[in-house]
Amino acid sequence: MSLTNGHSVSKETWDSHNKMLLEPLAVNDSEVFSIIKKEKHRQIYGLELIASENFASRAVLEALGSCMNNKYSEGYPGQRYYGGTEHVDELERLCQKRALEAFGLDADKWGVNVQPYSGSPANFAIYTAVVEPHGRIMGLDLPDGGVSCYSRNLDYARLKQIAGENGAYLMGDMAHISGLVAAGVVPSPFEHCDIVSTTTHKTLRGCRAGLIFYRKGVRSVDAKGKETLYNLESLINQAVFPGLQGGPHNHAIAGVAVALKQAMTPEFKAYQSQVLANCKALSGALMDLGYKIVTGGSDNHLILLDLRNKGTDGGRAEKVLEACAIACNKNTCPGDRSALRPSGLRFGSPALTSRGLVQDDFKKVAHFIHRGIELTLEIQRSMDPKAPLKEFIQALVNGETFQQRVAEIRAEVEAFAGQFPMPGLPEL
Repeated sequence: MSLTNGHSVSKETWDSHNKMLLEPLAVNDSEVFSIIKKEKHRQIYGLELIASENFASRAVLEALGSCMNNKYSEGYPGQRYYGGTEHVDELERLCQKRALEAFGLDADKWGVNVQPYSGSPANFAIYTAVVEPHGRIMGLDLPDGGVSCYSRNLDYARLKQIAGENGAYLMGDMAHISGLVAAGVVPSPFEHCDIVSTTTHKTLRGCRAGLIFYRKGVRSVDAKGKETLYNLESLINQAVFPGLQGGPHNHAIAGVAVALKQAMTPEFKAYQSQVLANCKALSGALMDLGYKIVTGGSDNHLILLDLRNKGTDGGRAEKVLEACAIACNKNTCPGDRSALRPSGLRFGSPALTSRGLVQDDFKKVAHFIHRGIELTLEIQRSMDPKAPLKEFIQALVNGETFQQRVAEIRAEVEAFAGQFPMPGLPEL
């Protein structure tokens, strides 16, 4: 018998409570379990071409779902606001060590904060740390800037020269390409940048979290030989905690640590080389089918398809492809007047490469995409050219002939995708 707020709790109630804590998800919450199972089915039997997505390994997901979720630990290793943190301190230090090693960084010249919850919080922490009141952050306009859809390598040396001429820090957000950088298959931003941020779930193939790398030591030497030192470490660490975040997500740090270990293996390097080869195969196959690729090809894991020469847009094509079990995303192209009606579709190769697809498979994927876009054009021809997206979707959903075509393509896509193994946990 136990007491709660002065009231006794029966043994039956307490036994039921304890049973609830030990039940598997399928028994304890069949509704949530059912939704997860449906999502698992979608991932297995669909073509995941969203460039910012990947399939985390079983080991990463096991770490993410571990008892590290239970521990609160505001502060940094050795300087926590809670007791019982000896093991999370050990974990965070290990994650920091692996982060530097994975990108070939000297611990005397670089530091890393592994506590950001994801990429956007990491970037905001950087801005908070280094941009003073009335300071300026320089970027490019959304349709023209590439942002998360530029398929070529960046000229970091040129950017560093411009930053240096203006006394500015050069910050690189390598969220999309961090796995490629770790594998050494694309140029690294670390040679030229002062600060580098990244998410950990895209090409790095970890769980959802963020990392901030910052330079240490000498920043510059003037004509008289006087050294100016970087002071980024304290500024960034204080911006993350206590400035913008509370306790770190230790289960996520565990998952990131596992992913970073995997990123240092020969198998991971081979995987990233295949990511590049697959993206080139997809790009080439689509161009052979008459599609225009922004920048004319790809040096990394993604491409941006410009649909203006086809007479359609990304929003309409995305909806049709989604109905056919092909996941991608609409995206602005250079020259677009509005982000509300983007002209492009963005595709990426990391997720399907994690499932074992190679170049010939991606050529087949290109033909599935082509059939979906052809259906998009067919639907458009059946209605007013100025009809809004809402009416297009209604025509797609309610048109018997169109639904038959969708069903045909979807059945072929599901049969094709279902052949390939799925990383991660068996059920969830």
